[in-house]
Amino acid sequence: MTSIARVQARPGQRALLITTLAVPLTGWTLHAVALHRQLANAHRDPLTGAQRRAGFERRAQHLIDRYGDTVMVTLIDLDHFKALNDGHGHAAGDRALTATGERLIEWAGSRGVVGRLGGDEFAVATRIGPSRREVRLAQLARTLSEPVDVDGHLVDVAASVGAATPDTLRTRDLSALLRGADAAMYAGKHTGIPVVAGREHVNVASINGRRAGRPGTHAVARVA
Repeated sequence: MTSIARVQARPGQRALLITTLAVPLTGWTLHAVALHRQLANAHRDPLTGAQRRAGFERRAQHLIDRYGDTVMVTLIDLDHFKALNDGHGHAAGDRALTATGERLIEWAGSRGVVGRLGGDEFAVATRIGPSRREVRLAQLARTLSEPVDVDGHLVDVAASVGAATPDTLRTRDLSALLRGADAAMYAGKHTGIPVVAGREHVNVASINGRRAGRPGTHAVARVA
């Protein structure tokens, strides 16, 4: 017989045989692990550690499809970000973005996903039961308002937060939930108080899924 199970050899020879067979397998395992890490990193924003838009949208929709009404979608914009860059330099702006990404990832925990949608705009989808929403959003607001250390100097930061939930908006479509969260966020812009979207936020005028009047949209709007 030629199968490995029936090879007759002394203990030292068996150990050598096992090692010889294991080396290629170990090499392929290490290669697979490295490849997996490369693919994972390709979906992450290198500055903040958050998912890029496509990765976030895919994972967020999966969470919503699976857990439904216990998922909350949150949209976050840093306030006065241009002034921060102009007044303290781009290094301070980058540090604020990095800190925001880290804080959001910690807040979302293993039950959620964080995405950087572009510039100073972030989104989070995470599992939070209805009874915990208000407490968790207040916690998030406090966390995001903590000063950021830039080369030994504390720099004040602030963020606007809007949230949307499937049970309130009666939809499990991520795009609709993001639109609702976007409208809610702008309803509380610069107040430091998170706003949860209601049915009135679903029907705000929007252009390509973004609230009318938002940077990057045109003057002509359509009703969502």
